[in-house]
Amino acid sequence: METIPFDKVKDALETIRPYLKADGGDVELVQITDEGVVEVRLTGACVGCPMSQMTLRAGVERALMREVPGIKRVESVS
Repeated sequence: METIPFDKVKDALETIRPYLKADGGDVELVQITDEGVVEVRLTGACVGCPMSQMTLRAGVERALMREVPGIKRVESVS
């Protein structure tokens, strides 16, 4: 399996960060697994927000998968 470039994922996160920050939240890249799973940590207002799972799937995951080939899914870790 091809390794997903850490820098490309970080760059892709930068494109969605302003939208998260506008609502008081943010996202940190934790790790990328060999299976193509990107693990992120939602921070700020995203912690405990009832919409955080939708933000993760419809926002973060969709943007990363569009920008960086090889990502299978995005998971939130604490």
